Amino acid sequence: MSTLVKIAGSRWTVEETFQSSKTLAGLDEHQVHRWDSWHRWVTLAPLAHAFLAITAALERRGQAPADDGTSPDGLIPLTCNEIQRLLVALLIQPASDVAHQLRWSTWRRRHQARARHSHYRRQAALQP
Repeated sequence: MSTLVKIAGSRWTVEETFQSSKTLAGLDEHQVHRWDSWHRWVTLAPLAHAFLAITAALERRGQAPADDGTSPDGLIPLTCNEIQRLLVALLIQPASDVAHQLRWSTWRRRHQARARHSHYRRQAALQP
């Protein structure tokens, strides 16, 4: 029974990874015309997602989070979504003002940290 529960739990992780790969790396955006192109696409998309996941994990490893999950500078750690957005904004479709993109990312992460902190505080107040 414990093996069955473990396998069922791992299915959720696999499905979440596929959904994230579709959203962040465009796994579902290829138009299949030939086997070779499809094979390259379903190889590169998970590699791109792995890059985002590893980069986010390395970001979290380098920080000691506070009790509410934020970093000492009041920001949430970089997420896969934020890393993908920054890569697109800075490398693929570069804006004329790189400093603006970085300030926007900092503002957004600080706002998310405040929202998380407020949510945790409210949930703690509701606990008996």
